[in-house]
Amino acid sequence: MNTLRYSLFLLAIIALFTSFRKPKRLLTHADKDSYSVYIIKSEYALKVYDADGEWMATYPVVFGSNDLGDKMMQGDRKTPEGTFHITAKRKHPKWGYFMSIDYPNEESIAKFNQRKAEGKIPYGAKIGGEIGIHGTWPNEDFAIDQYRNWTEGCVSTKNTYIKELFDLLPVGTRVEVRR
Repeated sequence: MNTLRYSLFLLAIIALFTSFRKPKRLLTHADKDSYSVYIIKSEYALKVYDADGEWMATYPVVFGSNDLGDKMMQGDRKTPEGTFHITAKRKHPKWGYFMSIDYPNEESIAKFNQRKAEGKIPYGAKIGGEIGIHGTWPNEDFAIDQYRNWTEGCVSTKNTYIKELFDLLPVGTRVEVRR
């Protein structure tokens, strides 16, 4: 009998302190500071936080190259690291929805020029662009479940998740990408 009580007590404590919390009500008139996004490449995760810094949701994501390092130049298929912002949102014929980020920005250009000066990338290399967050090809959400990196440097999640993010996050939302 004591074992049963102990088990129920332990279960109650676990339920109280895990992510089984009632979700916060989403803002109907969100602005660029209502949410922030953190993409952690080593965890294959996109995390959304509210303006108070409270965690709201985590979505599984994949990237371009299996090498999760920082983008060096156009064509390397790596996802850039740094602090960006959503600059535009649109429906996309291949990936459902697409949210552009402001890559390259000043931070990215400075890193690129430094790497060029140090000889880490070829003199004629270009920085690249058109990076964003989007869905998968139709009926290929399994790529996310299997952690198959397939993009040219973008961040990809399941089509149902990109629709949620597209509806939630306004243009101007801060997006931080790190290893």
